[in-house]
Amino acid sequence: MVQDILPSVTVLLGSPVKHSVIWLHGLGADGHDFESVVPMLGLDPSLGLRFVFPHAPQIAVTLNGGMVMPAWYDITDIDLVRRHDEDGIRRSAEQVVALIEREEERGVPAERLVLAGFSQGAAIALHVALRLDKKLAGILALSTYLLLEASLEEERSLVNLETPIFQAHGSEDPMIPQERGEACRDKLSALGYSVSWHSYPMQHQVCPEEIEEIGRFLTACFATCVD
Repeated sequence: MVQDILPSVTVLLGSPVKHSVIWLHGLGADGHDFESVVPMLGLDPSLGLRFVFPHAPQIAVTLNGGMVMPAWYDITDIDLVRRHDEDGIRRSAEQVVALIEREEERGVPAERLVLAGFSQGAAIALHVALRLDKKLAGILALSTYLLLEASLEEERSLVNLETPIFQAHGSEDPMIPQERGEACRDKLSALGYSVSWHSYPMQHQVCPEEIEEIGRFLTACFATCVD
């Protein structure tokens, strides 16, 4: 396990804790970014949920003139397809795996955990989930794209091949065009993953309708967990 666990914002919904959601924020944000979404999801407290919103490391981001900010990896090319920061991606992936292992140590096995993220955070969530050798309850990928696609087929684990994936994107997103999200969806579908695709008339954000759908998705994921 990575020695240093990322600092996180934790939100509890119900007790005792039986399920967890690890939710990664986007570039330049922090763990507080989606904290306020939890009460909007309409989740039943009887599920016993712990939401973990980690803070990304502070690193220099080339695309933003080398400015230091919270980021899961460096971005050097505006098209988001080439020149991925492989070292940064794999470093963050190890840190997220460490968070999953900590949840297991706290009594929540991976099969009761949903790995989620928005934008850059969702790209890392997908990268980890597709390669993880532990079964997850679900994968939530919002306004995102695939990282290190060339190595995916070689590195992926089939453990989560049937794990439900909720993918959503804004049709008017100027930062990550919906075409990138569609390419991610199509690649995953071609590899046999079960992707539930949702498009909303919005930019690089989330909307109330999307939040409601996410709540239903999380409820369905955890409903399949055997108590």
